[in-house]
Amino acid sequence: MLNILFEDEYLVIIDKPAGLLVHRTRQAFGEDENALIQLRDQIGSWVSPVHRLDRATSGLLLFAKNEEILPAIKAKFMDREVQKTYLTIARGIPKEKEGLIDHPLQSERSKKLQEAQTRYKVLEETEIPFNSTGRYPTSRYSLLEVDLLTGRTHQIRRHLAHIRHYIIGDKKHGDNKQNIFFERQFGLNNLLLHAWKLSFTHPLSQEKISIICPPPVHFRTIIQELGWNPKEIL
Repeated sequence: MLNILFEDEYLVIIDKPAGLLVHRTRQAFGEDENALIQLRDQIGSWVSPVHRLDRATSGLLLFAKNEEILPAIKAKFMDREVQKTYLTIARGIPKEKEGLIDHPLQSERSKKLQEAQTRYKVLEETEIPFNSTGRYPTSRYSLLEVDLLTGRTHQIRRHLAHIRHYIIGDKKHGDNKQNIFFERQFGLNNLLLHAWKLSFTHPLSQEKISIICPPPVHFRTIIQELGWNPKEIL
């Protein structure tokens, strides 16, 4: 059963578990389990995802419940009127505690460069007495709050890789030595990227919608293992 965090007659917001597809894809041909089908069957209504989350990413996912509202709510995403805030744990600690990553990304389809901006803020940082890479006697990590200003494929993962603060558990764009260390040391087999907050103005009622979704157990476990206790998150 999916955890529904907001619902009215037009929209529904769920907490998507890590590992669950949003909808059928060519890359996962033959897999029947996805958020769209589960939600449709759970609430007994036609639904369509308004935006995307990577399969490995957990957290807030917005669906339209009828075709009439779909263009209006999608337009808000296109016009950057929706605030999407993520939590992630990355290797190292950025020199700037707040910053903007303004770095074009190549489209996976057209191969053309696309404008891409990601804003980040360091919430917590630590240095632990473990050698995770074979180079240094200690290892440093940071808990980041990340806002998407554009919506490119794997944008946060690619942007943090660009500044060499790889997301823990990212098997495609991350640091494999870190992934292996976290698997062996903490039993982690997940990507530490979570869609935490979603804020927008309802296109019909004009109500301000602001939803917060606490991170899942595997994410909270690593937060605690690294010695953090951010009460606004946990």
